[in-house]
Amino acid sequence: MKRAVTLSALACLLAATAAAPTAFAGDGKPEASATPEASGTADAKATKTAKAAKKKIVHKLAPSLLDTVPRRGTLRVCTTGDYRPFTSWNRKTETYSGVDIEMARDLAKSLDAKATFVPTTWASLVADLDGGRCDIAVGGVSITLPRARKLAFSEPTRTDGKTPIVRCEDKDKYRTLKDIDKPETTVVVNPGGTNEEFARANIKEAEIKVHNDNNTIFDEIVAGRADVMMTDASETLYQSKLHPELCSVHPDKPFTFAEKAYALPRKDFQFKEYVDQFVHLAKHDGTYEKYEDEWMK
Repeated sequence: MKRAVTLSALACLLAATAAAPTAFAGDGKPEASATPEASGTADAKATKTAKAAKKKIVHKLAPSLLDTVPRRGTLRVCTTGDYRPFTSWNRKTETYSGVDIEMARDLAKSLDAKATFVPTTWASLVADLDGGRCDIAVGGVSITLPRARKLAFSEPTRTDGKTPIVRCEDKDKYRTLKDIDKPETTVVVNPGGTNEEFARANIKEAEIKVHNDNNTIFDEIVAGRADVMMTDASETLYQSKLHPELCSVHPDKPFTFAEKAYALPRKDFQFKEYVDQFVHLAKHDGTYEKYEDEWMK
């Protein structure tokens, strides 16, 4: 009798065990403790967590300048106004002119807007554009890796490079960096741009003289207060036209390779794509060449 009762109890126990749900961990081993109630609570918590995470990763994209500029009716253009033939500020008429100024006006017109120019300096250009003071920066801006860390660049408008401009009687005296980098030589630079960067990276013996006004810097060479300025070949050619006393040294074989472009906000890919197309068309339909010829020839 006892044996029958024992067998009956054992059968009941086995049936109850088989009916109870068993939870497994990810490695296939049973969890230490898992009940339907605990499992339900965990599922509810997981669902809430997933919903919360989903809400957090939904970001509203900032509107592109491709849409903002036409709605606003203005294209804000940062420019230094001191780098002919690309950008020039006329104090008497209080107007800007230059190759890139005309291109900026055309770009604005293509967006059903008007160009408004925001004064900047070479030292503050990156911060002004990155900080939202303007939508684009133009005026002979060279593409550099430090600038590219904070800004985007359009398709290049032209190829350029650093070369010397000197008094014509000295054009055979200052042909190489070794010729220039001597204690008796004075190299003049404008502050904050690639001209100063290049001079400080390559000149160790000659005196480096900083001149704050890029509009009058070439007068320093004419007057004998400086001997050499190293700047973009395009600028040396233009300035030698303005100052017959000055000569560009091997502008067809500059010391460096560089490209000029228009600086743009780094994360506005739609606007960059549009400006790329604008530059590409202007370089192939004769528009950019026409503006350069007006200044360079």
